Amino acid sequence: MDSGFSFQWNSLFFAVSIIALIVTCGLAWIASARSRFRSSVVWLEGFRVLLVALAVVLLNQPEVIYQIDPTRRPTVVILGDDSLSMETADVGDPSEPTRTRRDSIRHLMDKQTWAAVEQEADVVVVPFARGNENDRTDIDAALGSAIDGYPNLRAVVLASDGDWNAGAAPVQQATQFRMQQVPIFTIPVGSAQRLPDVELLSFEVPALGVANKTLRIPFSVESSLAQDHRAVAKLTASDGTEVTHEFTIHAMGQTVDAILWKPEQTGEFQLTLTIPPHSGERITSNNELSRPISIPEEQLKVLVIESRPRWEYRYLRNALSRDPGIEVSCLLFHPGLSKTGGGNRDYIASFPDDLAELSQYDVVFIGDVGVGEGQLTEDQCRLLKGLVEQQASGLVLIPGIAGHEMSLVDSPLGDLFPVTLDESQPNGWGSRAASHFALTELGRHSLLTKLADNDDANARVWAGLPGFQWYAPVVRATAGAEVLAVHEDASNQYGRTPLIVTRSAGAGKVLFMGTDGAWRWRRGVEDLYHYRFWGQVVRWMAYQHRMSKGLFYSPEQPRVNQRVTLNANRLDDDGNPLVAGEVSVRIVAPSGKIQTVVLENVDDAWGAYAGAFTPSEAGDYQVTMLSGSSDIPFETSIHVQHAQLERIGKPARPEVLAEIAKVSRGEVFSLDQTDAVLGAVQTISIPAAQTRRVQLWSHPLIAILLVGLLGLFWIARKRVGLM
Repeated sequence: MDSGFSFQWNSLFFAVSIIALIVTCGLAWIASARSRFRSSVVWLEGFRVLLVALAVVLLNQPEVIYQIDPTRRPTVVILGDDSLSMETADVGDPSEPTRTRRDSIRHLMDKQTWAAVEQEADVVVVPFARGNENDRTDIDAALGSAIDGYPNLRAVVLASDGDWNAGAAPVQQATQFRMQQVPIFTIPVGSAQRLPDVELLSFEVPALGVANKTLRIPFSVESSLAQDHRAVAKLTASDGTEVTHEFTIHAMGQTVDAILWKPEQTGEFQLTLTIPPHSGERITSNNELSRPISIPEEQLKVLVIESRPRWEYRYLRNALSRDPGIEVSCLLFHPGLSKTGGGNRDYIASFPDDLAELSQYDVVFIGDVGVGEGQLTEDQCRLLKGLVEQQASGLVLIPGIAGHEMSLVDSPLGDLFPVTLDESQPNGWGSRAASHFALTELGRHSLLTKLADNDDANARVWAGLPGFQWYAPVVRATAGAEVLAVHEDASNQYGRTPLIVTRSAGAGKVLFMGTDGAWRWRRGVEDLYHYRFWGQVVRWMAYQHRMSKGLFYSPEQPRVNQRVTLNANRLDDDGNPLVAGEVSVRIVAPSGKIQTVVLENVDDAWGAYAGAFTPSEAGDYQVTMLSGSSDIPFETSIHVQHAQLERIGKPARPEVLAEIAKVSRGEVFSLDQTDAVLGAVQTISIPAAQTRRVQLWSHPLIAILLVGLLGLFWIARKRVGLM
């Protein structure tokens, strides 16, 4: 380290300084002569000259200059994007790209390329977003690790397609680089235009299905092709069965469709959906998805509660009794009978006595029944509400012309109604002319209203169904309810009258059927549509309850980093709801990592327990539930889908890299400008000697010294007697 001394003077200040010094010396001589050169006065006047000399020196701005040579080598970090999107082959001739984005930056990730820079700086090559389990690109984190990990960082070279999908916006980190005067040189790769591609985005397979019952599985396809085209989707099950479905893939957008699959046996299956490659697409690796599904043994239990045996009740009981997968129990509050019950094995004599007996039912149908003498009680309504909300059973409401449902509105069951009823018209509306249903947009795609194999045929079936001559006094649907069908003509200030409405209630589901004329659908076709409709209703509404007998979770097909809610209903050794025991769930991830979730009691009366966990990896999680009520653990598996944010074929985002370079005061280079990048990095990475100037004329210590000397001069004058 070298040092020196200099003045920042000019001619005016220099002349004033000389004059002031000469005048001060003359005055000091005169004062000494008058005192006959008394020694104390001579010393005092000499001190005065010294003070003035110091003042005139400071007037000319003296500085001490230090020359500091660098002692530590600077660091240059090369950041290379190694994410999945870098596998996109769109580098080269726009008409015929020949290289992937990863291959195009491979030479930049070779330290030999930076040999010239390494003569003056340490070069660190860091690939980022490589093999991360969630396939995410976090450019902000990559830049942050560079600036935090290398204190003597002088420059960063960032080669990427700019497609970040995790973390904060990279431009925020670029601001930190600017503040520390570290430029970022960016090299964007890839085309900003998407390659011609057809990608299978989703395949929404439910967790459970039913043997010998057709399952409608939605899927979505995204196309970047310039024209619509026909394709044949093929579904292959692990047992070797295949199903095909022809549909139209729309150009430059997403297409949502569904394929039908009918499992013929129970067991665990793997379903694979494949979209055939188009002659014009460049990427074929994203045309296939696989999902698991379980087809368990089925024996659903249904309770039908009715007052009089009207036609809708009779045909509904027959439909459920003849379904081999359903065990039906009927409770008939017939005012003309001496006792409650019926005449065959389907009937029960009274409402279930206790909670354990009631909780065996997956779905409960309530017909033209209310609260009152010879019908339901308030306590029974409270039990039914808990059965739906806590035990995840389904509830189907089918009102009738007697209007008994009005009394249910004021009971505990009133909170579950998905519609608001007109209390001034308890008996509903009837007419001689038949009316018809009109499906809503939700109804056109719902499993409940699926009476044909495709949407067009289904719409024709509903349009041709025999009409009904009575409907319930519905005003409107409640908040959160889903309207599947409305009256084709009747309307009020809220729109057309809802007739088929569903909603979720706690862990279960509720369906409101606003007419008792579905039995008429048998005309000319026998049980074709009537049986199918009610069979779909029962299975859809029983799904959660069947799962809740062990452990049920939501959503059915969770994704990575999506919160999964676990619910269970547990009984003690005596068959009563478990209150004081501990219920825990042991979860084994696909990698073997183990975690335990302790479920909390959320309802003592029903033994309901709940908890949650967040999966961090894709695959099958093995779940075991343990409680003090049983030595036999309940085991199941949860399939977690891959939350794929990174996709091959997505267009590059060069504007992101341009903004990073601009904010950090770097530059943007193209792939063929390697020499220019080297030159820019070398210029930045060779640190020049630093010059440090200490300005004495404005230094606080000099000011303190000057004030102190003036104080000494004043004290000395007083001691000498000049004051």
